[in-house]
Amino acid sequence: QVQLVESGGGLVQAGGSLRLSCAASGSIFGAMAWYRQAPGKRRELVARINIGGSTNYPDSVKGRFTISVDNAKNTGYLQMNSLKPEDTAVYYCNYYEVWGQGTLVTVSS
Repeated sequence: QVQLVESGGGLVQAGGSLRLSCAASGSIFGAMAWYRQAPGKRRELVARINIGGSTNYPDSVKGRFTISVDNAKNTGYLQMNSLKPEDTAVYYCNYYEVWGQGTLVTVSS
């Protein structure tokens, strides 16, 4: 079973950028999703890339977040720009039933 390890979280000021990485232990065939969970809230999808390269984003991050996958490195990325305090959450990468451990993103106002 593939294992996922996220990295790249941290503290950033509003308007700043971060890039999260998710290293997979095996092939992910170009597909991955990123979710986030803020304190007291449900886990929500923030980006998905499907085999074939189509992507999906909720309106809350569309135009600011970009998901990509480097198949040669078995690594997925989430580029986050124009960050807002409401983007503060633990971010998880996901591949089918497999989840990473999460990485905390904190956006200060």
